[in-house]
Amino acid sequence: MALSPLNQRRWRNFRRNGRAFWSLIIFSVLFGLSLFAEFIANDKPILVKYRGEFYTPIFNFYPETEFGGDFQTEAIYRDPEVQCLIDSGGIEDCFDDPEGIIDEIKAGTYQTDGFERGWAIWPLIPYSFNTSVDRPGAAPLPPNGQNLLGTDDTKRDVLARVIYGFRLSILFTLMVTGAASIVGIFAGAIQGFFGGWLDLVFQRIIEIWSATPSLYVIIIMFAILGRSFWLLVALMILFSWTGLVGVVRAEFLRARNLEYVRAARALGVGNMTIMFRHMLPNAMVATLTFMPFIVTGTIAGLASLDFLGFGLPSSAPSLGELTLQAKQNLQAPWLAFTAFFTFAIMLSLLVFIFEGVRDAFDPRKTFS
Repeated sequence: MALSPLNQRRWRNFRRNGRAFWSLIIFSVLFGLSLFAEFIANDKPILVKYRGEFYTPIFNFYPETEFGGDFQTEAIYRDPEVQCLIDSGGIEDCFDDPEGIIDEIKAGTYQTDGFERGWAIWPLIPYSFNTSVDRPGAAPLPPNGQNLLGTDDTKRDVLARVIYGFRLSILFTLMVTGAASIVGIFAGAIQGFFGGWLDLVFQRIIEIWSATPSLYVIIIMFAILGRSFWLLVALMILFSWTGLVGVVRAEFLRARNLEYVRAARALGVGNMTIMFRHMLPNAMVATLTFMPFIVTGTIAGLASLDFLGFGLPSSAPSLGELTLQAKQNLQAPWLAFTAFFTFAIMLSLLVFIFEGVRDAFDPRKTFS
């Protein structure tokens, strides 16, 4: 589908901003990779072949008995016994000396009782965000070849938690920002277009709502209903939509008496068509100028709540919780450096992207 001339001009303006364009590419690559975090960092194999059949542990539940074990619980694929059962085709000797038998199988000196030897394809990082790392020493452990960014104070791989935490933060921000922007733009457009008593009453409501201490409300609601991702999304939307109202309202108040709006009214064009087809595009520059503050504020709000212990459930991969661990473990500087650079890179890329989007929608910007 070909872009309209207007959108082609916007795309050219965006590409002309090299910082925004390359930030978009880098961010898209990082976010795209994080969407497949289960294939990059996981304590389960991506694909297993056992006795001629294929298994996908990432997507399906398989008990240990499926591979010749004794338990009906899910197979612990990092367990040497389970790995031996998969490699050997389920021989009983794996329960005596699994690591020795695996070495013999790899060397080709062990007979597998006629069964075809199995194999497993593992992710690049053999740990999920909540997997305990089997390394000697007191946690947190420093970076090495096994854990490139070290471990946290519960021996969980920091790199795996950063990958999952980055995806969670971005998805959370996109949902909150998208929903809050729709509500805020609609409310601001209604106020600015109609004005009068409607505008006056809405302004008083927004003033009262904006003065409500959102942090206390979130803490109270979590105490009553328990912490959950979707509840936090809903509460953040409730307190984020007011940010755009003032900007959109001011733009609509300025534009509602301009000649093109009067002409549209004289021609009998409906109010909603005038508001969202003719007036809103002219208000997008001011709206997009304010958008980076909402995005960065949402990420900072999530991280702050997690840092204070009132955010996502403790089992969730949280960048704010990583920051708290950095504060509590000053003897482990890799935690602080990881948290700092993760937030710095993520927020910088988003701000640069929205800066380019703002310039692209600015009608005063022309491509030459």
